[in-house]
Amino acid sequence: MPYIVGEACVNCKYTDCVDVCPVSCFYEGENMLVIHPDECIDCSACEPECPATAIYADHDTPEGQDHWAEINAVFSGTKEPGDADTTGWPQQLIDGIKAADFAVWPNITETKDALPDADAKAKEEGKATQMSPKGFSG
Repeated sequence: MPYIVGEACVNCKYTDCVDVCPVSCFYEGENMLVIHPDECIDCSACEPECPATAIYADHDTPEGQDHWAEINAVFSGTKEPGDADTTGWPQQLIDGIKAADFAVWPNITETKDALPDADAKAKEEGKATQMSPKGFSG
């Protein structure tokens, strides 16, 4: 069972998890990270490193967040956007994966600074509608 990144990562994008991942299975979006489920070896090293408590085993998702497994799969390139079950996804993500310029997010292998105000935003709820479907572009 792989680990996934959930809603708590939106607008924080801490990368402490990237530093401890032995298989480099994290992918970087504009305002959050996702885990490639086929590359994750279920070692759980990343989970305790996340200051936002955004990482959890896919069989242990918080109530109402089951759709984050599909989000991780699509944005990391495991699943084709057209094959994804988008039930529960915010509309901007559905529109984003249907856009002509949709691209799988790039792999991230080095720790970076978190987003501005990440500490204040880490405990906010209902941030899914703020998730950008765009990959990190530098």
